[in-house]
Amino acid sequence: MNRLQQENLARVTRRQFLGSSASGIGAVALASLLQQNGVIASDARSGRSGLPGLPHIAPKAKRIVLLWQGGGPSHVDLFDEKPMLQKMAGKDLPESVRGTTRLSTMSSGYKKWPCVPAIKPFKSYGSSGIRMSTMLPNIGALADDICLVRSMNTEAVNHAPGVTFFMTGSQIPGRPSMGAWLSYGLGSETDNLPTFVVMTSSDKGKTCGQLFFDYYWGSGFLPSRYQGVRFRNTGEPVPYLNNPAGVSQAARRALLDDIAAINAEHLADYGDPEIDTRIAQYEMAYCMQTSVPDLVDFSNESKSTIDRYGPDALNKGTYANNCLVARRLLERGVRFVQLMHSGWDQHGNLFTQLEQQCRDTDAPSAALVSDLKERGMLEDTLVVWCSEFGRTPFGQGNADSPNGRDHFGKAYSWWMAGGGVKPGSVYGSTDDFGWNITENAAHVHDMQATMMHLSGIDHERLTYRYQGRRYRLTDVHGNVLKGIVG
Repeated sequence: MNRLQQENLARVTRRQFLGSSASGIGAVALASLLQQNGVIASDARSGRSGLPGLPHIAPKAKRIVLLWQGGGPSHVDLFDEKPMLQKMAGKDLPESVRGTTRLSTMSSGYKKWPCVPAIKPFKSYGSSGIRMSTMLPNIGALADDICLVRSMNTEAVNHAPGVTFFMTGSQIPGRPSMGAWLSYGLGSETDNLPTFVVMTSSDKGKTCGQLFFDYYWGSGFLPSRYQGVRFRNTGEPVPYLNNPAGVSQAARRALLDDIAAINAEHLADYGDPEIDTRIAQYEMAYCMQTSVPDLVDFSNESKSTIDRYGPDALNKGTYANNCLVARRLLERGVRFVQLMHSGWDQHGNLFTQLEQQCRDTDAPSAALVSDLKERGMLEDTLVVWCSEFGRTPFGQGNADSPNGRDHFGKAYSWWMAGGGVKPGSVYGSTDDFGWNITENAAHVHDMQATMMHLSGIDHERLTYRYQGRRYRLTDVHGNVLKGIVG
């Protein structure tokens, strides 16, 4: 066998054979991608079509927005009132309560565990009478619209594993994020914007050192077309959308059509799904040239709406601005919006930074919910205010005058609104110290299962085969929390 024959044989892999066969995968893919005159089909441009048979049940939530509060908001200061901490202020949290709970290395070796009461008073809000901190007056005003979950729990004790755990179902990076799973299963409702959009922000003082890693919104082993598209908080929201100087729209369209035809031939040759992703990304970028400028043009927003989101509403890159953009994305058919805001990691600045963080996030979070409600969208939009864990009921730092709280995942609080959750309700409870869950535990996998259920997906049936086994977001765990579903 000569050298050319050897090289040719080396190219004839199983994928090459299937891709090149007249009736093989490549031909089918090519037929589905190309229409007359070489124009790419709309489904290939947008990723619009989901999997056959989905949704499994009628969805209560057509879209989801995650208001991620990175760092770990203190549940005992904000959502889970514990008078016992006031009674025992400065005294050690009883060993009978602490048990063998896993803690971070910052506090696991402590000899003293001084109870620290809530730094500000609580009050009853709404006709439901839900007790929340006075540091959250705007969220409190929504008490009759939200479901407050006081029994969240996780195994993670550090930030990156904790965020990764909820976003992907594993503390180890590499699996698809929730937004990617939903994009893969349900497809898109818009041709002009991505199905899954991510925006990030930080507290003004940049007190929180945690980073937002790309795998928090990655596609893992799913085709990369399902990963989240991050909108930048400086400069243009999405880089390289504008045509270079001297290039007209007609020239750009002709160039894209030619590139698409070449890519489609390559796809037919090799059957590589990443080529399909490349085609879709080019087309989406073309569509976003007009949709993104309109998205961030706030000239048609009323002054009352802008004011509701707070003084930073028009300051690009702030949490308030991202909340306003999130509402506009949801209006335009984006299925999953993931806002990630850092600044809740109060190890040594609890008595100053927590209140500041509440001031920056309370009004925008509430404004988004109110805005959706007024526009008739809250009913089928699930809003989730969430984090990787809470904070310890005992103080961190000098035992005689603690000034912070450490990470705590055994019990913490979230709230949810719209999208099929029970309004004006509280789910789960903890003991007198906010340490142990006493009723209706809500594990991370349970919450994933519940959110997917509200989206019309049976979490046990949406799977993807990879490296010899079928994976799902909830791994081999998770139960739908029926008490949350309205």
